[in-house]
Amino acid sequence: MGMTVAAATACALPALAALFGLLFGRRVRPVLIAVPAGLAATVLTIVVAAGIGDDVRESAVRLTPTGALDITLGLRVDGLAALSAVLVTVVALLVQVYSAAYLREDPRYSSYAALVSLFTAAMLLVVYTGDLIVLLVGWEVMGVCSYFLIGHHWETEAARSASIKAFVVTKLGDVPFLIGILVLAAGADSFRIRDVLAAVPEGGAGWVTAGTLLLLGGVAGKSAQVPLQTWLPDAMAGPTPVSALIHAATMVAAGAYLVARLYPAFLAAHPTLIVLAVMAAATMIGSALAALAQEDLKRVLAWSTVGQLAYMTGGLAVGGRDAAVFHLLAHGAFKALLFLGAGVLIHVAGTGALAGMGGLRRRAPIAFWTMTAGLAALAGVPPFSGFFSKEAVLGAAEHTAGGHGSVPAVAGWLVLVAGLLTAALTAAYATRVWLRVFFGPTREAAPGAEVPAHADAADYGEPGRGGGEAPAAMVWPLVVLAVPTVLFGFLAFPGLPSLGGELGYDELTPHPATTVSALIALALGAGTVVAAWRRDPAADPARVLGPVRGPALRGFDVDGLYAALVVTPVRLAAKAARFTDGAVIDTYVKGAARSAWLLGGGIRRGQNGNTRLYLTGLFAGVVVLALAVAVGS
Repeated sequence: MGMTVAAATACALPALAALFGLLFGRRVRPVLIAVPAGLAATVLTIVVAAGIGDDVRESAVRLTPTGALDITLGLRVDGLAALSAVLVTVVALLVQVYSAAYLREDPRYSSYAALVSLFTAAMLLVVYTGDLIVLLVGWEVMGVCSYFLIGHHWETEAARSASIKAFVVTKLGDVPFLIGILVLAAGADSFRIRDVLAAVPEGGAGWVTAGTLLLLGGVAGKSAQVPLQTWLPDAMAGPTPVSALIHAATMVAAGAYLVARLYPAFLAAHPTLIVLAVMAAATMIGSALAALAQEDLKRVLAWSTVGQLAYMTGGLAVGGRDAAVFHLLAHGAFKALLFLGAGVLIHVAGTGALAGMGGLRRRAPIAFWTMTAGLAALAGVPPFSGFFSKEAVLGAAEHTAGGHGSVPAVAGWLVLVAGLLTAALTAAYATRVWLRVFFGPTREAAPGAEVPAHADAADYGEPGRGGGEAPAAMVWPLVVLAVPTVLFGFLAFPGLPSLGGELGYDELTPHPATTVSALIALALGAGTVVAAWRRDPAADPARVLGPVRGPALRGFDVDGLYAALVVTPVRLAAKAARFTDGAVIDTYVKGAARSAWLLGGGIRRGQNGNTRLYLTGLFAGVVVLALAVAVGS
């Protein structure tokens, strides 16, 4: 089987499973449709990744003529696409297995499983496609699926609001994203990715800079980067398996993947790289502070995802495409592990609030050990995968900050300083979660305890009662994901072949300077939290933030800023338009209609068929004419 045929089949299988699930999901158990299709797609992507090597395989079919620029339904399979596809299908398969137990009593499970399959197919289309318009189709299908999946429990206000917010905010970024695609296609005279990259001049060009800058809108929206980061924490209102799929390995990573896919164009646009570096640095620090302040486990992980995505975009900004992709793959594994582990803990504890957890290492031992590995990888503890992938990003930043390579040094310094500070904050909130959830006194939620407003019923169950031991289908995916969480980082030593090392800085092994700096940051962050915990185990170590904690807990009131700068002016403009329409335009129209009505009423009175009135009028007219003639003579 050819590589492109296998890739196309891997895309088609989840799409067919989605179709069958929507049509027959109520008559056939959804798990019997979704899981076999996901397993087959996973096997195919692994076969493609194992056989692609350093080759690039392409095939394309011209669709209906669209004018000067043709749209082709084609695939472009290389090492980057092959490895990313394996990540997508493995996580999607584990999510489907996990969801079969997690949502087994949910009346809408059949539509949920079908949407997860459709989402998987859309992400695989984004990964494998060789045409920018087809990529846009997969990009938008993912957005629609995320809208429905986040709002799965639509009967709750939190889920409805979160789904709408996610859809609207990401679409704000998709508008310049679409324009950027058109700019690049117009400059290259083609929508095919191969042709666009081949048309990029060695020294860059205006159309390249304009197109890549516009693409950053879509990157910021999908990957929740500043200034479009606020939708991701609220999206935790969706079921936990959705968080693991969308917010760890697939949709949110699509922005970073797109930049890596079009990387020669971005390398030729230095202004774009500087903007990307500023965006990444601001996102890293702000999201890490917000994660440290959160009081809910899933929101901690959500803000953590925002920060780790910023590591990827930061690596891309400093010329380290291989480092960014390495972190994308490693993060997809350990963050999916953390989200699915959070679902197990919520099932056991009956709440997602950190204040309602404690001592869970005894009640959920498998979740304890696997999540310990996940949190260690997140914090960058050697030898877990996150240590190697973060070191690769920091090494690329150090290389660029030293004036090496073609990327401006200012981008390297921004990412390096922000990355080290974020490493300390990440170690702090990872340690805080580990201590509060697994250690200390066991906290049993009191009957009638309040569930956080952003939680949904499926995630938190009945307040005051834990769910007992988690089913095996929820536990074994954690064990599977723990394997790459622990071992994947060792690929850094031989490097990740097939990623295209000629694109910028391609060194993935840790360097002494960044390793020592990162370990010092790790020790400072974790040590500060441990010291605060030992002084008062009953208190929240997040108090070390001091006055910053309140704003950080609210995400630095970015939503309020949007309300002041965008929502309020739009509402005032709408009220002014409504007033103008009602008080001015409607008054004019109604006045004209009233005048016509009055004039018509007056004329109607003279045309009522009364002969006496007609003769009186005739006589009056004769008298007036006679007087006029008399006066005139």
